[in-house]
Amino acid sequence: MLSASEVEHYREKGYVVPDFRLPDDTVNAIRAHHERLLSIHPEFVDYCPALLIHDTGFLNYARNDEILDMVEQLIGPDIALWNQSFFAKPAQVGTRTPWHQDGEYWPMRPLATCSVWIAIDDATTENGCLRFLPGTHKSRDLAQHHFNDADGLSLPLEIDASVVDESLAVDIQLQAGQMSLHDVFLMHGSEPNQSPYPRRGMTLRFMPTSSTYRRDLGSEGNGSIKDLRTLYLMRGRDVSGENDFRVRW
Repeated sequence: MLSASEVEHYREKGYVVPDFRLPDDTVNAIRAHHERLLSIHPEFVDYCPALLIHDTGFLNYARNDEILDMVEQLIGPDIALWNQSFFAKPAQVGTRTPWHQDGEYWPMRPLATCSVWIAIDDATTENGCLRFLPGTHKSRDLAQHHFNDADGLSLPLEIDASVVDESLAVDIQLQAGQMSLHDVFLMHGSEPNQSPYPRRGMTLRFMPTSSTYRRDLGSEGNGSIKDLRTLYLMRGRDVSGENDFRVRW
């Protein structure tokens, strides 16, 4: 469980790094699982935006009760998992993730998600760890983003530079098995990985079921993804009564 001070840190800063770490055997299992995915889908060597479309076995890692307990403290007891993704950042060629807010991409209304970012390798400043701009979630607004199709980017939407004060950025350095949790409105990004070490990270995307996953809205800049994702009720009930939990494939 998160301590009272950790919950307060999430409320005030928009993120928290809990005093919790997955056991080594679980981390090794995720690494092996990812390698099997790449043997079938080598195109995901840097980034896989929707793991469960390709392998529902990754769902088992989201069923971790200790993780769900922490998420429940932050978004309440009625929880849906609407996506998992993998940001792999291979050694020396891992791409940069531009400054953005997740809510600019995501099709739930009202916007509400707690993202759990799990380090599958040690994540350091040198190999492109996450960077957060603390407190940028508090306005509950989305900043102006523009489309950036430059090479070497993992995502195409970037917050206008005039809005971002990088001097306030916090590097989230994690050991393998550690994780951070962050809010849907928090500004964040990461630098490219030019080091000799990989920086793999898996994300779990949880939303309170008071929000509705809107399949009529675009997602991730790719309409095919929004049509194929399956929502999973992890705890509680569908408060909105409008979420579609039917298997999509």
